[in-house]
Amino acid sequence: MKKKLRVLIVLIILGAAAGVALPLLNLAMPLPASKLATLKPKSPDMASALHVLEKKCVHCHTSEVQLPWYAKLPVAKQIIAHDIKVGTDHSDFIREFFPAKPGPVSEVMLSKIEFTTVNRTMPPPPFLLMHWDLFMKEADDRALLTWIRQEREKHHATPGNPPEVMQAALQPLPDTVEVDAKKVALGEKLFNDVRLSKDNTVSCATCHDVDKGGADQLPFSKGVGGAEGDINDPTVFNSGFQFALFWDGRAADLEEQADGPVNNPIEMASNWEEVTAKLNQDAAFTQEFLAVYPDGYKKENFVEAIAEFERTLLTPAPFDAFLKGDKSALDDQQKKGYELFNTLGCYTCHTGVILGGKSYEKMGLRADYFGDRGDVIKRDYGRFNVTGDEYDRFRLKTPTLRNVADTFPYMHDSTVETLEEAVDVMVKYQVGKTVTQEENQALVSFLHSLTGKYEPGAATPSLLQKAVKFMESFS
Repeated sequence: MKKKLRVLIVLIILGAAAGVALPLLNLAMPLPASKLATLKPKSPDMASALHVLEKKCVHCHTSEVQLPWYAKLPVAKQIIAHDIKVGTDHSDFIREFFPAKPGPVSEVMLSKIEFTTVNRTMPPPPFLLMHWDLFMKEADDRALLTWIRQEREKHHATPGNPPEVMQAALQPLPDTVEVDAKKVALGEKLFNDVRLSKDNTVSCATCHDVDKGGADQLPFSKGVGGAEGDINDPTVFNSGFQFALFWDGRAADLEEQADGPVNNPIEMASNWEEVTAKLNQDAAFTQEFLAVYPDGYKKENFVEAIAEFERTLLTPAPFDAFLKGDKSALDDQQKKGYELFNTLGCYTCHTGVILGGKSYEKMGLRADYFGDRGDVIKRDYGRFNVTGDEYDRFRLKTPTLRNVADTFPYMHDSTVETLEEAVDVMVKYQVGKTVTQEENQALVSFLHSLTGKYEPGAATPSLLQKAVKFMESFS
């Protein structure tokens, strides 16, 4: 018995010694540099932020893994692989900072870094247990938050607002958008024209009804001959602020999106040649079209006009007034819901001017959504269907939350009927928590503050507004 006790004591001592020795070795043998270290930004503030991210964050958020020396130890490799899998499920710094299409760091990435910085949730305790020198310091927090706010104001903000508004994660809608009024008027007619469909029964407005939140409030939209899709119909409202279109992002912009339904056999089941043949029989409409597009009926002209109209479908809401400083625009329950929305980290994905539409996120980040639901089909694979990249499997474009109270049913698969249930589902599967009934009602109340009204023509700047803006450019 005494011998076993002595062995146990020795093992405890050896374990404690190893627990101290490994972190001490890490002080002398730093983690391998990541690709992030190769970036040489001109901005000193961005350089300071990248230094923090490269030293203390990227190692669990990388698709280009460079394992530390201790990864060869028993069990360590499996633990590290798991940590990297979880980290990249949330965000992959290499993909974010080295995108296929060069551009500023995304609003979503900025919000995710901000949330973890403000709440000190990263780096996680197991990582810090092995790396005593990588605790976040106040100077690190300051470097990250300064850079984040500057990036937002420079690249993502709604112009014309005070700096504190322009530096925030959530942005108010602009009052107007830069569009060609003649193309908008033509695009509105095309948007509502059933002749775009094979049997003259379906228009764009059939599935994107401006009186139904810019959607159709059906589980799955119905096309020509009653054909039914298998994925929920997103709202067309405020769609000009989406970074890509469709749940899987297969359309890069509104023009490309407008081309899809006309040619889709279960939507309009037609093509632009058939549409042109019909419209050519309408002399008045043809004359109107030629006044805007002298080169006549062409796919590029059709989709441009429709997209130009869709860019004007803005729905300013009480929340916009609140963001601009009118604190009376929300009631107390809505304000509580907004606070919860931020505390839970919902704003990290539902960010920017339309609270979403800026990233592809894994559905079931914190719990197995598809395992619980069952019967996985192709539409559930999301972005993977476009890229074929395993990283993208089950990643869907984050929907906008504007007018969400009017765009039921919910989720890409339309399995959720009420906004209350949608809140619980998202908190469970994406946040990994639960909320009380009172908290649920507060969140739902806040989401109602995002319901706005589309006013035809309101988003198209008048000649006077254009003149004022032109004069302001010289001031």
